[in-house]
Amino acid sequence: MSQRIAIVGAGQSGLQMALGLQARGCRVTLLSNRTADQIRAGKVMSSQCMFDRALQTERDLGLNWWDDTCPPVEGIGLAVPHPELRGEKVIDWAAPLHRPAQAVDQRLKMPAWMDAFVARGGDLRIVDVGLDELETLTSEHDLVLLAAGKGEIVSRFERDAARSPFNTPQRALALTYVTGMAPRTPFSRVCFNLIPGVGEYFVFPALTLSGPCEIMVFEGVPGGDMDRWSDARTPEAHLEESLRILRTYLPWEAERCERIALTDANGILSGRFAPTVRKPVLTLPSGRLVFGMADAVVVNDPITGQGSNNAAKCCKVYLDAILAHEGRPYDAGWMNATFERYWQYAGDVVNWTNSLLTPPPPHILGLLGAAGQSPSLASRIANGFDNPPDFFPWWTDPIACQQLIDQQLAKAA
Repeated sequence: MSQRIAIVGAGQSGLQMALGLQARGCRVTLLSNRTADQIRAGKVMSSQCMFDRALQTERDLGLNWWDDTCPPVEGIGLAVPHPELRGEKVIDWAAPLHRPAQAVDQRLKMPAWMDAFVARGGDLRIVDVGLDELETLTSEHDLVLLAAGKGEIVSRFERDAARSPFNTPQRALALTYVTGMAPRTPFSRVCFNLIPGVGEYFVFPALTLSGPCEIMVFEGVPGGDMDRWSDARTPEAHLEESLRILRTYLPWEAERCERIALTDANGILSGRFAPTVRKPVLTLPSGRLVFGMADAVVVNDPITGQGSNNAAKCCKVYLDAILAHEGRPYDAGWMNATFERYWQYAGDVVNWTNSLLTPPPPHILGLLGAAGQSPSLASRIANGFDNPPDFFPWWTDPIACQQLIDQQLAKAA
């Protein structure tokens, strides 16, 4: 008998998992709190720039449906404004990615995947899942996965204090989807701007419901000058606040925005959350178990753009583990071991991301500055976004970092 698996949450990881299991003959029940049409007509959900290794997990499942229409993200650049000279930069470099990244609006991707899941015979249920529903699902399925990123049931998974250094939001977050922005040359890229003490801004090309666009991502230090989104009560005010920040701190980015417009009235989002790691097994009152995945158990600040990448890579680890399990019971030991396999990767992502939420230590300032003199060092940093474990040990170890800088500068000389 084929395995019966229920997945709560129809985002990147839940849908990718549902379609992957379905293709391998599992009987999959997928639960979403919104229909495909509601998602299409709703607000943007994330910035979702996905790098090559995460995209490969989609290609492996035949789910890479936007390769011909999504504008490629061909590189990564970093700029830090001069503290005294307006319009000048103390750091400014860019490097190509080995293979392009892409960002597809989840209002486009998730409904298309949901429709495919149903067309292929999947059982899609539109329901707000609570404890009672989880009890029913665990009684009727061999395995229940929770792939939802927020909501009451997510908070029932125990916070892992040892792996979660922050218990409050570290940034005030905002997204602005726009058309009409002047492109970066000679290659498209994530333009990352670090404004010490104020926050970060990054922007990159993407595909939305109406076609190509740019996604502006704002990360404001709480209580600071980039934390004024609650005053922007209309889409127009949100766009104006976006432009105010660029004109104030990043004039070279403001210059690109002279002809921009919102993609649509729902192309904006603001909010905040604390980066959190949770323990992956939830024991229900009945004693039956629910297994958390992706954002339900490891949610990072978007500052490194790893959310959808983590979701896809977590799906790959879990999918392989389920297919290798061959119908044996899914006990807590299996769940914890599978999560730890994912954590071997995700732990480095968490450490790297969290390090960018605190003032950078001297060796990181030295590293980012030296990348301006060494194209190969800039390339190492840019391509680490595709596989953050590549940043270690030198991202956190000042001695290893200096050795890398010396080696790369010698090569540049």
